Amino acid sequence: MRIAMVSEHASPLADLGGVDCGGQNVYVRHVARQLARLGHRVDVFTRRERPRDPEVVPFDDGCRVVHVPAGPAAVLPKEALLPHMHAFGRHLLNHCARAQARGEGYDVIHANFFMSGLASLAASTRLHLPLVMTFHALGRVRRLHQGSADGFPDARFAIEETLVQRADRVIAECPQDQADLETLYRARPEQIDVVPCGFDAAEFAPIDRAEARRRLGVPADAFVVLQLGRMVARKGVDNVIEAIGKLPADARKRVRLYVVGGNTVVPDVAATPELGRLQGIAERAGVSAQTTFVGKRGRADLRIWYSACDVFVSTPWYEPFGITPVEAMACGRAVIGADVGGIRSTVRHERTGFLVPPKDPQALAARLLQLIEQPELCRELGQAGLVRARMLYTWLGVAGQLERAYLKAIDAHARAMGRMTDAVPSANAAALAGLAA
Repeated sequence: MRIAMVSEHASPLADLGGVDCGGQNVYVRHVARQLARLGHRVDVFTRRERPRDPEVVPFDDGCRVVHVPAGPAAVLPKEALLPHMHAFGRHLLNHCARAQARGEGYDVIHANFFMSGLASLAASTRLHLPLVMTFHALGRVRRLHQGSADGFPDARFAIEETLVQRADRVIAECPQDQADLETLYRARPEQIDVVPCGFDAAEFAPIDRAEARRRLGVPADAFVVLQLGRMVARKGVDNVIEAIGKLPADARKRVRLYVVGGNTVVPDVAATPELGRLQGIAERAGVSAQTTFVGKRGRADLRIWYSACDVFVSTPWYEPFGITPVEAMACGRAVIGADVGGIRSTVRHERTGFLVPPKDPQALAARLLQLIEQPELCRELGQAGLVRARMLYTWLGVAGQLERAYLKAIDAHARAMGRMTDAVPSANAAALAGLAA
């Protein structure tokens, strides 16, 4: 197959760790590579952010990035990109049409995030290309948790409803994602494929804990808690800091919390505003001495950080999937995760770690204390997580499941092509027309 993978704000070439650089970038990069290794040709369409970006950049055998001119050639927050999706979609349509005229047309479009789906509609409709949709995050779920802090307009909801109805297949990343699609967007169960995110087995595997700590300068005898990811409020780093402050004094003295992430290698409050808030929380909780903000680190360093910790903690307010808990499991570490979204599916409670309510530092502190007092249990949970990750969450396995979803989409599109052009309800069509104007 020739696959057009659309990811308007998340380039597979981006450095990770910034506000808008995270799980979707990882997903697109690895899925594209593994699909290519299965024999497919993959072009990833993403917005051009620098004037000198070449139009086409090969990044692996069978994979290319196509930089799309849509808005200024500058880094913009994803919340500012919606007005530029008409230009993105026009360029995508023209590119796909030229490829089709050369006899090199795409067999399927896989859109990632709602704006990519919006930009893909013209090419899908006019060139009769099957559309597969992965949302990665749903607007109504985001609004529920972020309220007025959600920077996207209400029009997002109508766009997502339209995409659910227009897509030939919809990819849910976990059972909770599927339930949200069915309940909030009237998705039909038979059009949904549940396909998780994954990890790179060549990139993430256990390293001896003592060696990892020596390489990082982490105290050999400390109980090390790791938090790793984007530095934004919804990731719940404050919850971890406050939990450590609630530990009994003797246990708290043994703990070291390392927070990896941010927009700069050297932690900088100006570059990462959330950092200043978290530093204040650590000071008020009396755990500044136990807390180290590491800054942004490259992918090659993450395996060392995972392997150096005793437990990895991820307690976001919500999480459509959450790749970092899987990566930690792949490095043989116990995980304490929030009982939300995809984490609820990847972390098996009391088997590979613990699930706790989000925004509940007392519950998190109780589980941390249990692992501090039972080091053998901590090791057993980590080993069980390693087995689970290798069985269920490799990127090669994910790519195989997506391949099957694409084939279903191609078949469904061939059967339904006659009625697809009339599938957009009038209210949603008006919303789309207003955005495209």
